[in-house]
Amino acid sequence: MKTAAPYYYHLDVEISPERIGHVRRILAAHLRYWDLEMLVEPVCRCSDALLRTIDAHAADKNATIEMWWNGHHLITAVQDSERDIRPHYAPSGCLAQIAALSNGWGCCATDTGGKIIWFSQRARSGDHALLVPVAPSPSLRQTRPLPRALPLTADAAAREREDVSTEWAEPATALV
Repeated sequence: MKTAAPYYYHLDVEISPERIGHVRRILAAHLRYWDLEMLVEPVCRCSDALLRTIDAHAADKNATIEMWWNGHHLITAVQDSERDIRPHYAPSGCLAQIAALSNGWGCCATDTGGKIIWFSQRARSGDHALLVPVAPSPSLRQTRPLPRALPLTADAAAREREDVSTEWAEPATALV
């Protein structure tokens, strides 16, 4: 079984309508790099909803996006520093979309008066690719067969017999 390494990603961004598309592509690229292709669409849609809400309603357009992957769950958090907007004042469509697309979500206040809205996605075992049996590789004898002996012609056979008979013959002269 493949073991999953924990991952973390942090992005500080100033929100504008054109930057929301850039952030979506950045998050999708990280999820694909982490081999979490099945989570790209729900994570990007939830992040888009939160970033569009910040862009539409917040005076301070700075936000921080963080993603944590622990091998089973991906937690994505979007933090802004807007003091006036609280989660219960946020458009219900944004939070309803997050609730529908994620396995869990929540909100907490920061020390600076802002808020963090987070949501989690679970990677189910059925989403992973099935293992496919691999055919065994051929052995060396199968990939490189031994050379076959070619049939000898009558002339070649006579020369071979002559070479063998002279190879073992005693020299005609003796050494003194």
